[in-house]
This record gives sequence, C-alpha cells and structure tokens, in this order.
Amino acid sequence: MAASFSLPVTQDLFALRAKLQELLQFLREALSISNAHTVDFYTESVWEQLIDLPPEAVLGVLRKSAAEAEAEAEAEARVSEARLLSEAESPSGITNFPKIFCETSQKLMSVEAFALAVRYYSVQNLGICTPFEQLLTALRGSQKQRTGENVKLDEFMNLKKSHEVQAMSELISSIADYCGIKQVIDLGSGKGYLSSFLSLKYGLKVYGIDSSNTNTHGAEERNRKLKKHWKAYHTRSKLDANGLALKMAKERKVQDEIKYKVDIEGQCNSSPVNQEKMSTSDFLPDFSDSVISNIRAQMENLHVYSHREENLCFENAFSLIDLLPINAVEPTSFQTPKRKMSEANKERRKMTSKSNESNIYSPLTSFITADSELHDIIKDLEDCLMVGLHTCGDLAPNTLRIFASKSEIKGVCSVGCCYHLLSEEFENPHKESTQEKWGFPMCQYLKEERWCCGRNARMSACLALERVAVGQGLSTQSLFYRAVLQDIIKECYGITKCDRHVGKIYSKSSSFLDYVRKSLKKLGLDESKLPEKVIMDYYEKYKPRMNELEAFNMLKVVLAPCIETLILLDRLCYLKEQEDTAWAALVKLFDPVKSPRCYAIIALKKQQ
Repeated sequence: MAASFSLPVTQDLFALRAKLQELLQFLREALSISNAHTVDFYTESVWEQLIDLPPEAVLGVLRKSAAEAEAEAEAEARVSEARLLSEAESPSGITNFPKIFCETSQKLMSVEAFALAVRYYSVQNLGICTPFEQLLTALRGSQKQRTGENVKLDEFMNLKKSHEVQAMSELISSIADYCGIKQVIDLGSGKGYLSSFLSLKYGLKVYGIDSSNTNTHGAEERNRKLKKHWKAYHTRSKLDANGLALKMAKERKVQDEIKYKVDIEGQCNSSPVNQEKMSTSDFLPDFSDSVISNIRAQMENLHVYSHREENLCFENAFSLIDLLPINAVEPTSFQTPKRKMSEANKERRKMTSKSNESNIYSPLTSFITADSELHDIIKDLEDCLMVGLHTCGDLAPNTLRIFASKSEIKGVCSVGCCYHLLSEEFENPHKESTQEKWGFPMCQYLKEERWCCGRNARMSACLALERVAVGQGLSTQSLFYRAVLQDIIKECYGITKCDRHVGKIYSKSSSFLDYVRKSLKKLGLDESKLPEKVIMDYYEKYKPRMNELEAFNMLKVVLAPCIETLILLDRLCYLKEQEDTAWAALVKLFDPVKSPRCYAIIALKKQQ
C-alpha cells in the first residue's frame, strides 16, 4: 500500500461468528413472519397461524413514537430497556429476553420483546459498523481532502443517485490514494454515473462493466454530455477568471497613470503649501487597498491567483482547466496569440498528450460471474480497485469472490441490493443443481449450518424501515386489494398458484371493483363471470380485518434490518476468512431514508 496510516480496528472473525450465532437463534423463530407472503394473507389465515395478539395491540406498540413514549413513561421505559439489553448481552444472548414466541405454538406473544430484540440485532447496535468519517480520516492520514471541482450532480441525476455517487466516489478516491492505485473496475455500472464521476472529478481510470448493451451505450452518451457540461463549466470559469485578471490589469494601469500624474504635478507644485493641499487619495477614491484586496480574494477563490502577488497579471492567470484531471474534458485548441508559447506550457501539454489514455472512463459490456477472467475483458488490467454501487442479486457476492481470487484486485468496495434475487444454496435441498457458487451463504459458518432465509424473507430484507419511520411507508390499501383478490381467484376460479403477475394495476385503478376487473383481465381470467355484488361482498368481508394486514406488514418491516444484518455479516465473515485479506469492514455510506441499501462492504488485501 502507498500509505502507512493505521485503519480503524474492526471485530475479528471469532467475534463476528459469535454475533451470527446469536442472530440465528432469534431468526429461527422470527423468520416465519418474514417468509409469509402478504398475497396469501387471507387465503392462508396468516394472522391466526403466526400471531397470538390482537392487531390493535401490535400496532399500538409499533406505532408508538419517541415523543409518546416520553410523555407516557420515558423513565420507566429507559430503565426497562437498559435492564433487558444488559441481560441479553450475557453469553446466552437472546435467551435472556422475555419470551417472544410461544414454545408450543411458535406464535408471537410479546411484541414489546420482539421490538427490543430487533433493535438489539441491528447493525448499529451490534457494533460491527465502522463510522464513515472515521474511515475517511484514517485513509487520508495527514493528507488534505482532494475535493476536485464542485459540480451540481442533480443536473444529471436524481437526488438519491447524486447523494450515493458523491459519498461513494469520495470513499473510493480515498481508498485509491491510500493504496496508490489509479485503475478502478465498476461492476454493474449501469448508466455510468459513478464511473463518470470517478473519472472526471478524481482523475481515475475507470472501466465500467455492465451486462446490458443498452446501459453501456447509454453510459457512453451520458458521459459525453457530462464532459460537454464540464467543458462549458470550465469555459465559463475561464472567462470569469480572465475578466477578473483583466480588471486587475486595467486598475493597475489607472493607478500607474494617476501616480505618474501625481509625480509630474508634484514637481510643479513643490512648495509646502501645495504639498499640504495635494493627496494621492484625492485621485484614488475607487481604487483603495481594500478594493484591490477584494479583487485578489476573488482571484484566489477562482484558483487562478498566483502564489506570488507581484507576478499577478493576465499572462499568469491560469484557467480552471489546469486544475482538472487530464482528459476530464474533450481536447480543445488553446492558442496564445502574438506571443510565443512558454516552455512550461509546452511541457504541460506534452504531459497531457502522454496521459490522455490514463484518466478515462470506458464502458464495457460483459456478463460477470465469480469465474470471469478479467484479462479477457480489460486488456491493460493492472493493480486496481473493484467497486459496485447497488450491484444486483448475485453480482454483489461475486464481486467479493473476484476480489478474493484475483491478485490484481487490491481493494473492494461493494454496496449490494435486490436481496430477493440472490441464489440460495440450501433453499431447495432436494433439487439437483449444477451451480457451484451461490449468492448466499458465503461464509463457512452459515454453510455448516446449512442456513436458508427463503425468497420471501430476502424480499422482506429490502423493506425500508427508516422510510416507514418518517412516513414514507408501504401502501396498506394496495396490499389489502391484492390479498383480497387472491381469495377471489382461489374461491371463484379454483386457482391457488399463478405464474402471471398483477403488476402495478393498483395505481391505475379508480376503485376496488376497477382493480379486480383489470387484474383478472391481465391474469387471463374471465372477469365477466363475476357480478359486481360478488366482488364487493369480498371487499366488505375483509375490510374489518384490514388492520391485521397492516399490523403484520409492520412486523415484517421492523424485522427487515435483522435479515439484512445476516446477509451483510455473511459477506463480512467471508472476507475475514480469506488469507490475503488485510482489513475488512462494514460502513454505513448513505442516509437510509434517501438510499435504504446504505451499507458498503470494504476490504483491502495484504501487501505482497
């Protein structure tokens, strides 16, 4: 590695496995809630099977805000929670929580204890997360932050993507500097937002690899437009800089003329009386030291102010193009009329020409697996970082496997998503498969346990608790419509399983009746055989039980972070198991309200 600064201490493999063991003990009972599908909520009598509490009691606990708890019994709640968490931290772990599930029926019997356990097994409470700012500080050491140019990203991407790209690119740049690396491979690069930004702002040579040709071509076009904007931005900055420099030169010229006039008139008026009447300030009302200082300050802000003030003139005022990474914008013709180009400028352009190939973004199309041979895809592969922003399904674990198996990959920074698309090794144990490498589990401990989450639980892991907490929750009515529709399909058409999906019919429907008619038509079922009264009878039948569905959904949302914690711990343990891994950590990179999949898995290899 290029730097020798110490990185934050992280928990070792033994400690992480102990936390995994405790988490599994809780999930063995709780996972049934996540694996129940809301589509089958009424047809399978899910509430009666899994919950031994009235829905009002569940909603009452889960809806209770911090303000309400503070008004009702803040002191008592704090003492109780502190005692329970303290007891839970004993070697026996979750067994010391109050009973959450009934031992005989396996039904949920204490929502308070359930909520407490979920909070205990969150990523933050387990202490497995390295603070983002602490990591950045450690990576930079005594070096100053390299900020590059400030460009408004929301002109090219939405606020969510802008937030993600700025945070992740800053981290990747810091890791690259720490490792002394200039090449980055962005897997699942999609539209190329992260790749373009890493190349343009931080001067890194980026290969963006995506399986979709459409995404690759779109990324090329988007990068071209971004470079065009960058070029316009710097042209505008150059004009501003040159305008200030010219203004400075003109004002100096006026000063010189006035000073000369003062000197001449001073010779003609050398008597003491005339000297008292004359003052230079009489001729400089608009060109005081404060005005000149202000202009110089503006020049400094534009990064065109020379460190030697006496040499500040138009000729020495560089444009902002000099501060950009080489090849950040399309090459243009810079001419210096009526004077010979300086040797320094000649040398700088010579270096720019030589480096044109080093700081670029190259979108490529390829389907990446754990066994992909990178040299076949990237001809000039060198020591590099492998990154991925919201890599979908198995691509996230495969990114970590490639890091572990390829000597050229010195570091990895991966933010996964779409957990429901992960392949699970033990999901269908009786089904023959030729697949050797699975998305989950990755670590040795979970493989030995033959642990399986199930697709519905992995789907639940994608739910956003933080968004629900701030009022950006799921639409209970749309879920209710779909659950009632399922009962209609089962009882009126005799269908229990259907390969077709209803999709986003709810947003296009004006009422429950309209929703059912459109859904049946999309599913290829004869909707004319159902009178309006029959459809509305189903609606009236289940309407009083809508709160059951709402309460159950809230339980799934509250449990979601525990399943995500399991998946993240699995990946972190896998990296810790690799002999070549020097350092590995989990970092909360984004604001979870803006970007729910906010955790990055980061690892660096040992020095050869």
